[in-house]
Amino acid sequence: MTAAVPAPVQPAAETRALHRRTVRVLVLTQAVGALGITIGIATASLLAKDLSGSEALSGLAQTAQVLGAAVVSFLLAAVMARRGRRIGLMIGYLLGAAGGALAVVSGVVGSMPLLLVGAALLGAGSSANSAARFAATDLADDGNRARSLSVVVWATTIGAVLGPNLTGPAGAFADAVDIPELTGPFALGAVGMLVAALVVFVMLRPDPLLVARERAGTVVVGRAAGGSSASRAREAVREHPVVGFAIGGLALAHATMISVMVMTPLHMEHGGAELEVIGLVLSVHVLGMFAFSPLVGMLADRAGRPMVMGSGGLVLVVALLLCASSPEGMSWQVTAGLFLLGVGWSLAMVSASTLVSEHAPIDVRTDVQGTSDLVMGVTAASAGALAGLVVDLAGYPVLALVTLALALGVVGAAARAHGTARATVAATRGVS
Repeated sequence: MTAAVPAPVQPAAETRALHRRTVRVLVLTQAVGALGITIGIATASLLAKDLSGSEALSGLAQTAQVLGAAVVSFLLAAVMARRGRRIGLMIGYLLGAAGGALAVVSGVVGSMPLLLVGAALLGAGSSANSAARFAATDLADDGNRARSLSVVVWATTIGAVLGPNLTGPAGAFADAVDIPELTGPFALGAVGMLVAALVVFVMLRPDPLLVARERAGTVVVGRAAGGSSASRAREAVREHPVVGFAIGGLALAHATMISVMVMTPLHMEHGGAELEVIGLVLSVHVLGMFAFSPLVGMLADRAGRPMVMGSGGLVLVVALLLCASSPEGMSWQVTAGLFLLGVGWSLAMVSASTLVSEHAPIDVRTDVQGTSDLVMGVTAASAGALAGLVVDLAGYPVLALVTLALALGVVGAAARAHGTARATVAATRGVS
């Protein structure tokens, strides 16, 4: 049962101050949480290959993590709808820490199934980091919504770039505590996510989503008796088609990035690249994903979200062509390709996520956002699972060329979103 309860509207100056404080807390949380999530990127596929004994199955660990993030995102959205952002984010990071611990145990006992379970739980940390970007928009104004989201995304740079570069020290730590070298990053990652859970639980007060509902003049108590989160999200997409195109573009961009990124360590290892070098290239990739996010946000606020999303699709096309031309091992092509893969993802992710946030009605906002991340994760997980098979059968360059279809889909989704937005504006002016 959903009841509308009158609530005092927050003064504008007080709301802006609270928004700034919320963004600062989310920046800190993202930095620490991203360290926990990304530190295992360089070793996940290598550990999976060792445990399974098959390169065709080496992408399953990252796929399980992405799929876990997708499912948990949907579940956390339901928690946030009832309890707000703070409790949902804390639960996500705690589950992620448990996943990191299970990944360590899997390496110790030599169990591939246990690694997949740990990786799936580790995805909960990713879902929490993804949800944090939406939390940054709860109290934002129309003119700075994309910029607010992008600043929180940018904060991921701190932990995400540092994480893969800690692969070497994490291996030394693993030797010191007598656990397999490839599990060291997961151990340190679990600690990072525990710290992130503590930060968000203590500092994210008051809850931005609950305050946003108050600012809108109502407090939502409970959930509607009829309809699930998915059905409410579908209804929102039906009423606001631009949301559907934004979700589609976001999913395709994420699938493009995941499918190529997860197989790059193997491609480099085949050419004799050392673990530290692989970690460096992945750090460059992560730099492209997050470092320029504030600029992307400002561009999306000024040039329009669909335009920036389409530009991201085109950058992804260039990145894939570079990856397709890269020889095994370390090369400038794979380094540049991975960097641009991150930049293209950033352009599409920031703009598409902003479209989802600003067009989703506040009473079903978490339902739509959770569905968005679920679709994004399932699409990317499917692409990641197929990536290992494609590389095993035809090689890494073929994988990059096949993935071009996904990148072009991002461009198409952006064009449809632009056309729908223009039609909506025209219809509104006609009515007025």
